[in-house]
Amino acid sequence: MEEAPILVERREGYRVITLNRPRYLNAFTETMHQHLKRVLAEAEDDGDFRALLLTGAGRAFCTGQDLHERVDKDGKAVVLGGALDAYYNPLVRKLRALPFPVVAAVNGVAAGAGANIALACDIVLAARSASFIQAFAKIGSFPIAAAPGCCRGSSVPPARAASRSPPSRLPPRRRKRGD
Repeated sequence: MEEAPILVERREGYRVITLNRPRYLNAFTETMHQHLKRVLAEAEDDGDFRALLLTGAGRAFCTGQDLHERVDKDGKAVVLGGALDAYYNPLVRKLRALPFPVVAAVNGVAAGAGANIALACDIVLAARSASFIQAFAKIGSFPIAAAPGCCRGSSVPPARAASRSPPSRLPPRRRKRGD
């Protein structure tokens, strides 16, 4: 019997969601996407917690799409664009739209879509063993919607970001022309 691809642990004030395919470095399958979609919907409907922690079981956070699943029975490659539209883009949009903070705890490798999913979270905690790899061109693919520039924190205006920084780390004040 295969273990559940997504584990959910309820803790006081938050939930821990664990990508649970350590043997395959938590590479995503359609089944994982379906489970994660359901778990995120349940979390959104539950008002008893204030945050979500997303992590991976074993020695990796997530290595993106399980490419073995992208080969049909005849051995022909299946176009990955369908998975982007059906699973990854909606997942990234959901992570960004949740009404509570989402923290990615990255242990080990976060590659391809896995790296982009981590970057779509509000906060990324990276272990010393963490590495972020974008290797789409090496496999003849292209990045998903969570590519650089769509991280949730990227839209915070500088004034708001500065107001939340410790005083010793405030960004230098910009000078206006003519000053």
